[in-house]
Amino acid sequence: MLAKRIIPCLDVKDGKTVKGVNFVNFRDAGDPVELGRQYSLQGADELVYLDITASHEGRKTFTELVKQVAAQVNIPFTVGGGINALADVDRLLNAGADKVSINSSALRNPELISEISGNFGAQVCVVAVDAKYDDGEWVCYLNGGRISTTRKLFEWAKEAQERGAGEILFTSMSHDGVKTGYANEALAVLHETLNIPVIASGGAGAKEHFLDAFNVGKADAALAASVFHFGEIPVSELKTYLRDNGVCVR
Repeated sequence: MLAKRIIPCLDVKDGKTVKGVNFVNFRDAGDPVELGRQYSLQGADELVYLDITASHEGRKTFTELVKQVAAQVNIPFTVGGGINALADVDRLLNAGADKVSINSSALRNPELISEISGNFGAQVCVVAVDAKYDDGEWVCYLNGGRISTTRKLFEWAKEAQERGAGEILFTSMSHDGVKTGYANEALAVLHETLNIPVIASGGAGAKEHFLDAFNVGKADAALAASVFHFGEIPVSELKTYLRDNGVCVR
């Protein structure tokens, strides 16, 4: 049985880690390199860094940040934000990232998934999906949750897999930052629909929520931000709790 992964997520804006609620109202959460180093020491399995305002200038800053993270952190990390072409992937992998996460660019140009997977391997390509439960279905959103699309979560995740995605990172916008638990029913459907790993995101507020994501949602990994950044749940403590409750973690 594959071990379940715990993944702190760091949203980076102007060189700082920030955290919001329902994709808005951001506050400063600290230095992204130092936070990454601490998580690595605490036993996190992977990290995700998202450049949430990936303007042209921001990209240069972000590439430098990726180099600094790679120098300080000894666990795999994924980077996302503003990745629109193979050259962007190449630049970030050369800076030291292990994987890239694409979201809006994949929805706009699904062929990008196949290109990344074909050139760098499926294991490099994480397709992130931001979706909101609306009128009985999960609708996918673009641009950091600002623009709704006609695509629905389950069919889009299946297409992403078929095009070569190595993992799906599903964030429930309805649950993001509100700390009431993950969207476990949707996660369980993704688990049934796909044969690639699914990362749960959006809603962690207590250790029990991680347990539910694995037991009820059947997620392969659970990602969280504020509960880690603000010291509410130390990664090492969470892993002990999960082990004590029968979850296989590293």
